[in-house]
Amino acid sequence: MATIEVQRQMLPILNNPNQGARFYNPELPSSEPFVPGHRTCAGCGPSIQYRMTSKAAGDNTILIGPTGCMYVANSSYLCTPYNVPWAHTQIGSAGSFTAGVAAAYEAMIRKGKWKGAYPNIICEAGDGSASDIGLASISGALYRNHDCLIICYDNEQYANTGIQASSRTPYGGMTTFSPPGPLVPEGKKLFPKDLARMMAAGHPHCYVATASVGYPIDLMNKVRKGLNHKGAAYLMVYTPCQKGFVYETPRSIDLGRLVVECGLYPMWEWNPEKREFDYSFRPQSMRPVSEYLKLQGRFGHLHAEHIATLQKFANEQWRMMGVQLPEALIQAADAKNLVNMASAAEAAAVAETV
Repeated sequence: MATIEVQRQMLPILNNPNQGARFYNPELPSSEPFVPGHRTCAGCGPSIQYRMTSKAAGDNTILIGPTGCMYVANSSYLCTPYNVPWAHTQIGSAGSFTAGVAAAYEAMIRKGKWKGAYPNIICEAGDGSASDIGLASISGALYRNHDCLIICYDNEQYANTGIQASSRTPYGGMTTFSPPGPLVPEGKKLFPKDLARMMAAGHPHCYVATASVGYPIDLMNKVRKGLNHKGAAYLMVYTPCQKGFVYETPRSIDLGRLVVECGLYPMWEWNPEKREFDYSFRPQSMRPVSEYLKLQGRFGHLHAEHIATLQKFANEQWRMMGVQLPEALIQAADAKNLVNMASAAEAAAVAETV
């Protein structure tokens, strides 16, 4: 029997990738693979990302969801909010399950058992799966170059099981595993794992990028670039969690922009053909980290010295991207120019809400 060539989809890139979240783009597809009716929290960053991602991918898509908050909230009582095929897998097997789906469809198409174009195969893993428990299986899928897109929806914690610290939780972030106290006033002492850069360095043949729900057109374009790339692709997306971050519900998109504007979440793409990083994305303004931190209760306990530490970290991220720092950000890295976020009593009250 003759082997049938695998026909892949090519998705067009949308215009105006750096426009704000409230900018209307008439090129946006009308299909809605991810529909209302799920049980995520109001203002849920991962669910916003799910909608943008599936909308960018289109109807010929297969979604894979490892165990995490989006699996639990989206599959209760035998109901799901997906208009496309979706499958659950264990938290540690995100990469291996996705690789199996990709390999199976390629085999079925070549044998004539599946008619039509190769589907867009997307795995949506939280940072607990993508950065910790399922890291090895995801690395394996990328290394073997299976034709799929693996997304880390990065809410910087284990949100499904009660807001525990993950390797993506930022320095100073308060979680149930990193509470602030007299001996460790900053809460979490470690800085987050540079996950996306690890993936680019270890799998240079893959398309790798970072994105944020604060810039939806940029996010959707990076989803399409990853799917158009023949082979494995990886995308890490900032997705704020209202419950764990402790912020006002309508501020999800605002946080998605502020985290980029203050330098704590660098936006870039890894070009596998040129084997180089593209740092051309620039937010419209650069802000001190304090403007981002003050909107979240998880940082309400930080002292001036801790804020200065985070500002130094953000400044190094800007320098890494080749951005010249304004004097205001250099001054903000000095604790003498800063004030504490809140008193210990106020921080304790916030901690009770987590």
